Amino acid sequence: MKTTCSVAIATLLSSSLALANPTTISKRSITPVEVKGNAFFAGDTRFYIRGLDYQPGGAAGADTKSGVADPIADVAGCKRDIEYFKDLGINTIRVYSVDNSLNHDECMNMLADAGIYLALDVNNPRYALNRDDPQPSYNDVYLQSVFATIDAFQGYDNTLLFFSGNEVINTPANSNCAPYIKAVTRDMKQYIRSRGYRQIPVGYSAADVEENRYQTALYMNCGTPDSRSDFFAFNDYSWCDPSSIQTSGWADKVKQYGDYSIPLFLSEYGCIKGERKFEEVGSLYSPQMTPVYSGGLVYEYSEEGTDYGIVVISGNNIKTEGDYTDLKNALEQTPAPSDDGGYKADGTPSKCPPKSANWEVGTDLLPAIPEPALKYMTDGAGKGPGLNGPGSMEAGTGTTSSGNAEPGSGTVGASESSSGAAVSSVQIPQFSMAPLVCGLVVLMSSVFGATLL
Repeated sequence: MKTTCSVAIATLLSSSLALANPTTISKRSITPVEVKGNAFFAGDTRFYIRGLDYQPGGAAGADTKSGVADPIADVAGCKRDIEYFKDLGINTIRVYSVDNSLNHDECMNMLADAGIYLALDVNNPRYALNRDDPQPSYNDVYLQSVFATIDAFQGYDNTLLFFSGNEVINTPANSNCAPYIKAVTRDMKQYIRSRGYRQIPVGYSAADVEENRYQTALYMNCGTPDSRSDFFAFNDYSWCDPSSIQTSGWADKVKQYGDYSIPLFLSEYGCIKGERKFEEVGSLYSPQMTPVYSGGLVYEYSEEGTDYGIVVISGNNIKTEGDYTDLKNALEQTPAPSDDGGYKADGTPSKCPPKSANWEVGTDLLPAIPEPALKYMTDGAGKGPGLNGPGSMEAGTGTTSSGNAEPGSGTVGASESSSGAAVSSVQIPQFSMAPLVCGLVVLMSSVFGATLL
């Protein structure tokens, strides 16, 4: 009887919703990716990132205050470009800025149909940490935008991961930003768990800064579980064709990160000092690197005045460059490994790096979440400000962090369900209303169905 009642309820609701909103788009079926040890997995199969960085329009031609456009809200552009993604054989795109006030169903579903996942930055030029003065920019207005972006994309199974920051630290001199980046990571993870969402991985994308890239990696993987990153990514342009895994220094990095216990991948790669043949693809997905690396993202899809684009977009027309063909050939010649790549199923957190000339962080403590932002954990973030919002960097007067947090402060409380959702304190009465409810449902179904005849 329980099953019959459930079916009746589901049938009635689905029929009602379909008529009330006939343009509703069904979520496509694609296996969500999760973290296991130092690798990503889609179900029981290891997932290797084979993708592109994607922000067509760059900082030009966008009708927003931020100077960027949201490619996942551009249905025509998305449809146009997905054909090239499929031709290349990629499985992931990274997008640096989206408008969290818009709907993204159509593009996300088209991407899912093509077997393509999204690696998404939660920041944009108007809502981000200020590397020159991080403390005031870490405020509740900023976090509201971050959380609203999570809300906008958490429901898609092909949302692969969230970047809590991108190249915030770009010199040894601003490594003091690290605690704020890590606090945002902690807050995002807490928000995801508090809202009962799928545990979408959260981590950081580091700049190609040799002086403190490794310290950054250690720092993001040290400390309490609530604040540790779920993965770490960095941009690496040290392989310039013709080269090799030894000449480029990639072999040394494999050794350096050999004991790293969370997934590691390249958030940007593809040097342009010479002709790009993408010879590094052969090494990146080989047994030389897969025990440590989980693939990478080529910078970038469209030409935006930097010579890195593999296509040129003109209206709805696409012109492929020579390195488009080279990348396609490299990926075809190096398919994703069919095994687990020698990943480590478990490992220990890193030790936090000591303060040094290139690393200005001398404490493991993180700034406490701004008190006004705590309400988002229970109430949700609400509507996002989008790309035309007033911005957050100067909005933090009186709403910034009041001091350091206790380690583990981002842990969701013990009154938590197995899915991560907070358990309500309201108790359901022991007697059953099922017969009455079912009777009402059957009656409503009959009446509702009669009106359709």
